[in-house]
Amino acid sequence: MKILVTGGTGFVGSHSVAALIAAGHDVRLLVRSPARIAPALEPLGVHTVVEHIVGDVTDPGTVARALQGCDAVLHAAAVYDLDARARPAIARTNLAAAQTVLRGAVEAGCDPVVHVSSTVALLRRGATVSPDAPLSSTPGTYIQSKVRSEAVARELQDTGAPVVIVQPGAVLGPDDPHFGDQTRRLRDMLRGRYPVWPSGGLQVVDVRDVAAVHAAVFTTRSEPRRYLVPGQFADGETMYAALRALTGRRLPCLVVPSAAMLPLTWSMSALQRITPFHLPADHEGVVLIRAATRCDDSRAREELGIKPRSLIETYGDTIRWLHRTGRLTDREAGVSVSR
Repeated sequence: MKILVTGGTGFVGSHSVAALIAAGHDVRLLVRSPARIAPALEPLGVHTVVEHIVGDVTDPGTVARALQGCDAVLHAAAVYDLDARARPAIARTNLAAAQTVLRGAVEAGCDPVVHVSSTVALLRRGATVSPDAPLSSTPGTYIQSKVRSEAVARELQDTGAPVVIVQPGAVLGPDDPHFGDQTRRLRDMLRGRYPVWPSGGLQVVDVRDVAAVHAAVFTTRSEPRRYLVPGQFADGETMYAALRALTGRRLPCLVVPSAAMLPLTWSMSALQRITPFHLPADHEGVVLIRAATRCDDSRAREELGIKPRSLIETYGDTIRWLHRTGRLTDREAGVSVSR
């Protein structure tokens, strides 16, 4: 099968491209910068030349050209960053990209058309959600961009189009080509920049498990489906306990009521918009952790046979990669580098 992949040089996209190629598919990338292809894919063992089209995922003409000759689509392109400075790019890109790529792919007869959504599209405070749960009304620029993007995918599913929605949680793992939001936050936790953490929790998934789900959904066609990526619900205590076990370090951190953190992080996010360096207090991050939404990911486990990696494995591999690439010192990585 020939598959068009958008966002193929990003964290989730690059791992998914490697998994699709390993499964025997031909891949074409729609990218803004061809220079990013090799640095993103070569660490994952993809050393062959991958066909690509240069352009923007929000441009209908470029998308139509990229779709020519493709059997299926994986739409992984989106701006993901809880830093307040990213809000204009999120608002400009995520929904427009979903509308352009998903509708264009369905019109072109692609099957399946896979949309990479997020668990944040399903946030509901204190609830356990399935892949078919109602879309969230939780406020937030990134959260609502994923809600509205998934709404486009669901509308197409309602017409019978072969659209598959995949909903990952907070994605971690090694080989993050752009050193994204979650990876940066893990590094900063190990640098002691998060002495307090909000109560609540979220679904944590390994990027390699996300890629495995994506590869698996291309084995069947012509059926609208939705899958939550298997992972683990993790709160502050769970996260820091895993990091302490891996590094052998004390890593002091106080878990405080998330409601108490909202006013402060709102103010700091407002300040972040005019601050050139990252402030370790993302308001939208506290909002989604406070929701403490748990995920019933049994459908992907049972239908696709995906068994998630443990939090210890995901964190350990990520820490060792951060150390190997010079983003953590020997002291910050602790004893994990000797394992």
